[in-house]
Amino acid sequence: MAAELTAHQLIAKHRPTLDQALETIRTRAYWSPHPEHPKAYGEDGSLSLPEGKAAFDALQGTRFDLDQPGTDDWVGGEVSPFGPRLDITYPHADIDTLLPALRAGMPAWRDAGAEARAAVCLEILARISARTHEFAHAVMHTSGQAFMMAFQAGGPHAQDRGLEAVAYAFAEQTRTPGVADWSKPQGKRDPLALTKRFTPVGRGISLLIGCNTFPTWNGYPGLFASLATGNPVLVKPHPRAVLPLALTVRVARDVLTEAGFDPNLVCLTAERPGEGIAKTLAVRPEIKLIDYTGSTAFGDWLEANARQAQVYTEKAGVNTVVVESTDDYKGMLANLAFSLSLYSGQMCTTPQNLLIPRDGITTDAGAKSYDDVVSDLAASVSGLLGDDARANGILGALVNPDVKARLEAAAGLGEVALPSREITHPDFPDAVVRTPVIVKLDGAKPDAEAAYLSECFGPVSFAVAVDSATDAVELLRRTVRDKGAMTVGAYTTSQEFSAAVEETCLEECAQLSLNLTGGVYVNQTAAFSDFHGSGGNPAANAALCDGAFVANRFRVVEIRKDA
Repeated sequence: MAAELTAHQLIAKHRPTLDQALETIRTRAYWSPHPEHPKAYGEDGSLSLPEGKAAFDALQGTRFDLDQPGTDDWVGGEVSPFGPRLDITYPHADIDTLLPALRAGMPAWRDAGAEARAAVCLEILARISARTHEFAHAVMHTSGQAFMMAFQAGGPHAQDRGLEAVAYAFAEQTRTPGVADWSKPQGKRDPLALTKRFTPVGRGISLLIGCNTFPTWNGYPGLFASLATGNPVLVKPHPRAVLPLALTVRVARDVLTEAGFDPNLVCLTAERPGEGIAKTLAVRPEIKLIDYTGSTAFGDWLEANARQAQVYTEKAGVNTVVVESTDDYKGMLANLAFSLSLYSGQMCTTPQNLLIPRDGITTDAGAKSYDDVVSDLAASVSGLLGDDARANGILGALVNPDVKARLEAAAGLGEVALPSREITHPDFPDAVVRTPVIVKLDGAKPDAEAAYLSECFGPVSFAVAVDSATDAVELLRRTVRDKGAMTVGAYTTSQEFSAAVEETCLEECAQLSLNLTGGVYVNQTAAFSDFHGSGGNPAANAALCDGAFVANRFRVVEIRKDA
């Protein structure tokens, strides 16, 4: 009875938020229940900035016990991209013990119903929100994001994406009524009458394979979509970014316990160096759902080999911006400069290829040649990042040595229009901070094609000279079709050219941003309104978030009886 009362209390507490989320995914308007400003925290039980930092500091050098079954070892080794070692150890699981424990709580979680599951998920998110400052430091020191980005993207924006997934999950589960009375007339005979009950049933254990760069932002949609649809979730973090998801698992287990459910509905499994446990887990017959963000190679492997599971992947693509003309040349340059620089280009949505006609473009500042556009963009990036303090706040740190190696190698691929420079972080001298490099390439040369048609993750952009605007559209089409794209951008004052780009993106299923010159950037999306990816090109097979992202995580089971 206590559990039922707790569930009712959670429903009463969170139903208004759920209703607002449901309305917002319908209208696509702006809304967020999670404040974006650090000063909004520190009252009503939430941690202030100093309290969050103290909580993060207290975690370092500790054993992160979750009281899970099957723990057979303690593993760790996270080193902040800013330099310090975290020295936290996490539970390593005996999978043969942990997987049955995950399944044990499914019947009660199923029987609780969609509304109670949604309310529990929203309570988890509310408690995470109250600890946003603690989570921000955890994200910062595992991903290399600068603090403000870690705070916003790793905190309220990630929480918004989790809430969005819960709203979609609730909408899909309640599309079918729970009970229906069915009567079929039989003429002079009594009608046929049945009572039918319809129950959403989760598919089984959901495996979340976390990523290094955005552990919460990319992790929360799949985690909450699966949990809200009745599935237990096993969280397998990236070895370099365990802490943000470990904190999430701890909060989830606390809420589940207090609400009268089995805490083992959400568990964590960390791995030893080089263990590659994701590959082992992915093909276990108990795993029925997989959410993955990361490299194309492993995403393709999951799609090909995890045949027993529904696999949702966000992989990699070659994001492209086509520059044909603009009526705000200065605004275009500033917008692109920030897009290329934010988090050192370590976003799956950062533009890589800038397609510019070799004969130049028309602008409100007069005709600009290809060389003019590239040099002016280089100057805009340099101006944006000229002050080291500001640059550190925008760039963050390179997340791993592979990004640094790609950045250094890119300078040998063509003429360097903007060389990368090293920046010293005043608080973290061991951080690897680098400004972006811009390389000029001739789109007509086969050797250049090998460079710009491969993803070069990190602060690397290619200014690709094309013969005409028409050729730019064709190259855009080929890039999206063959390599995929999470984002496409275009600048034009021509309705005809705009229509051509729009048609290309519609046909190739790519999300398009046109003529962005203000404070909205091609590599940013807003929960409840923007779709992250489309699921329709090789960059990803799912979109965050739409009905398809949640609907196949459960099935509706019917039980019918004579009335």
